[in-house]
Amino acid sequence: MQELKTYTLVIGASENPERYSNKAIISLRRHGFLVHAIGLRPGKVLDVTFQTGQPVFTDIDTVTLYLSLRNQEPMIDYVLSLSPRRIIFNPGTENPYFEDRARAQGIVVEEACTLVLLSLAQY
Repeated sequence: MQELKTYTLVIGASENPERYSNKAIISLRRHGFLVHAIGLRPGKVLDVTFQTGQPVFTDIDTVTLYLSLRNQEPMIDYVLSLSPRRIIFNPGTENPYFEDRARAQGIVVEEACTLVLLSLAQY
């Protein structure tokens, strides 16, 4: 499978194999997607090394969120500054304020599960 040239940014990445962000990174890579990841602490899943803070990226197509509402607040302006084509709000991360701001900037917003989208070939 040929890899795509754009990246998915997983925010809320975890090395814990029970966490959905971990499962998403594995599934994204197995489906041939390029992945950047941001976690609370440095880590790694497969060949994806997590960064911390708010690193500069210029090639983000999709942001998939695994952050609670409270933890999203300091990331909203950062995510919008990346100008992704799409933001996926996974179950439990829905945020009407964030979603409205993204739509106002022309960003596609999906309240969906990244793992389900991948499994149905709808990603």
